[in-house]
Amino acid sequence: MEFFLLAVLFIVAVYVVQKKRYENTEYYQQTKNPYMSVFFNKGRLGEFYTYKYLKSLSGYKRYLFNLYVPKNNEETTELDVVLLHESGIYVFESKNYSGWIFGTESQQYWTQTLPVGRGRTQKNQFYNPVLQNKGHLKWLQIFLDDRTLPFYSYVVFSDRCTLKKITLTSGKHYVVNRYNLFSAVQQNITKAGIQLSSDKIDEIYEKLYPLTKIDEAEKIIHIKNIQQRVQDNFSRNIFTATATPNIEKTLCPRCGGQLVMRIASKGKRQGKRFLGCSNYPQCRYIENLPEE
Repeated sequence: MEFFLLAVLFIVAVYVVQKKRYENTEYYQQTKNPYMSVFFNKGRLGEFYTYKYLKSLSGYKRYLFNLYVPKNNEETTELDVVLLHESGIYVFESKNYSGWIFGTESQQYWTQTLPVGRGRTQKNQFYNPVLQNKGHLKWLQIFLDDRTLPFYSYVVFSDRCTLKKITLTSGKHYVVNRYNLFSAVQQNITKAGIQLSSDKIDEIYEKLYPLTKIDEAEKIIHIKNIQQRVQDNFSRNIFTATATPNIEKTLCPRCGGQLVMRIASKGKRQGKRFLGCSNYPQCRYIENLPEE
């Protein structure tokens, strides 16, 4: 019994220390996301780790999280993490996936391959994150309205996945595992040199910061707009093999996680495509797609 109590006290002490460290970070100071809500949410955890891996970069810098940037149709696009650095403006799209990842810069969908036991694999498809971040950069550039600003696009995958075959051709985007993020950004900093003064960074920060503070009602509208576009796309058979999707994200209406395209491996719909929640097995929401 004494050993059990000591173990419990040790766990509590570790929790308190880790929570305190988290609450001293810029991520918490800006987002106010509770400690437990981050570590039990894959999306938020990916954002936090992106910040954590970058916070030791040298040079003058400021961070912004969850920016809701306006588009020209009275909707918004959400940017996960933005780093304002003296070398330029870095826009990060975080993907907290596992498995093997395949894709090219121009493909509409990338593929995630997961082992499911007995030598079998499950293939899931998700919207090309390079194209997704390209859209983020477009609206951010329009909002800032300054063609002299240097922008850099980074798609950051978790350390639990292998970037098996990623083909990038334009030289304008970077796709890295989280453990390579610091060195990749540091290399770009060395190459780019100082592009922005501290005053300019502060000016941009003050312009963008209000976009991180939209209220819950506006966030709900943002999610509903995305879900409506998904439904509209379904009605046009937008997810068939020959279609071209025009959405940036698809969100699970049940838990808010990201929907990914999967192919049924058994049952009556074996070989057919469907959308499943990325938080599976905690969330088992699915949406069957029109047959090709």
